[in-house]
Amino acid sequence: MTSRTKAFITIGVGMIVILLVAWQFILPRLQPHVFYGQVIQSTSPAPTIELDGPGGERVAISDFEDKVVVLYFGYTFCPDVCPISLAKLARAREMMGDKGDDVQVIMVSVDPARDTWQVLEEYAAHFDETFIGLTGDPADIDRIATVYGVYYEAEESTSSAGYLVNHTSTVMVVDRNGELKLVIPYEATDEQVAADLSYLVG
Repeated sequence: MTSRTKAFITIGVGMIVILLVAWQFILPRLQPHVFYGQVIQSTSPAPTIELDGPGGERVAISDFEDKVVVLYFGYTFCPDVCPISLAKLARAREMMGDKGDDVQVIMVSVDPARDTWQVLEEYAAHFDETFIGLTGDPADIDRIATVYGVYYEAEESTSSAGYLVNHTSTVMVVDRNGELKLVIPYEATDEQVAADLSYLVG
């Protein structure tokens, strides 16, 4: 085998290695992200939310305009769906690493009669110390839920809670520009939520 032939073989092997690396690591990053959640095709600002948050202070989603805001409508007495959803968001945020610092999760209570800001503050921190719970007058909750397309209704129950609240279980995401961009279904996995939020964080 001549030195020229060896050189050609070496170059050929090198090119193959480069192509394999590009195929595995570079090309996937050039492909457009496919959202698991439903993309909202709108450039209008997300409806205003301003309610009582930690310390009883008024908190608005516009306070977090430099972050991706994740909105979840639920309540602290919820026996299953709410804790599962919030735990999923906490795990997804952790999966994101440093990008998770640019995500603010906000739970809006659909049970303001029982969910005071004190109750919500303790409940939200149980899942992640950065999570925030918001509450307010029933009329304000009704208005906000309506504009976000959230359904909720109290029903009598034999549980110790006294009554339960049926409610929409999707998660809504507001991007850094303050626009409602994504609705993530309850069935989404931790990995799917993390991937969608990571893309929006950028």
